[in-house]
Amino acid sequence: MQFNKINIKDVRNIAKEAGDAIMKIYKKDFRIEYKDDSSPLTKADLVSNRIICDALEKLTPETPIMSEENKVIDYDVRKTWEYYWCIDPIDGTKEFIKKNGEFTVNIALIHKNTPVLGVVYAPALNAIYSAKQGEGAYLNGKKLPLSSNTQRNEKLFVVASKSHLSVETQEFIDNLQTKKIEQVSKGSSLKLCMVAEGSADIYPRLAPTMEWDTAAADAIVRESGKMTYQFETDTPLVYNKENLLNPWFVVK
Repeated sequence: MQFNKINIKDVRNIAKEAGDAIMKIYKKDFRIEYKDDSSPLTKADLVSNRIICDALEKLTPETPIMSEENKVIDYDVRKTWEYYWCIDPIDGTKEFIKKNGEFTVNIALIHKNTPVLGVVYAPALNAIYSAKQGEGAYLNGKKLPLSSNTQRNEKLFVVASKSHLSVETQEFIDNLQTKKIEQVSKGSSLKLCMVAEGSADIYPRLAPTMEWDTAAADAIVRESGKMTYQFETDTPLVYNKENLLNPWFVVK
């Protein structure tokens, strides 16, 4: 793969095509199934997955694809990959089912263990975030960050999960060293994007996530000048691990 030849606009268009198909299902009544791990699955997840995988295979035929909805590929095969696509066809399926709009289409390109390109599309909110390494991060064409909190000692804006707020995460938030904390809840990878755009200062996640949950938004975070750190370390989150479960992390 020649990374510099990938046009981020092509990936945004793929995300939008998937998002349009998702919205057709979103506006109707749909059936909910449950996977082996008890997480919900809808027709929209599968339709989005097919659209994205087919389009990426045409865009970069030689580049492997890892998706939440595809069969997990053995680590002995994966560890040889230089580049691969990491996809979550709908991140925030619980938010999709609740019809609160806070779900996203996530498409990331990983180089070895680092996200170098990401598109996060929230079709119900008409928001598309995108970033390519060396080219900046954007929300609907506007460069990120859009704003910056210069009074962090006085007030911190903290974003946390809407459907998966753990006791440990809440304790971490309560112990932050600042005079005032303003805490908001948000679904899906929009939480990482809020830190990238500057509407949140920090997003702690002391609860389980998978690599495809974070990869696309993490690329946007990094290109906006922020970072996703493994909890209580200065080490960035890494990808294509043998175990695809992320460690606890903090985006700031």
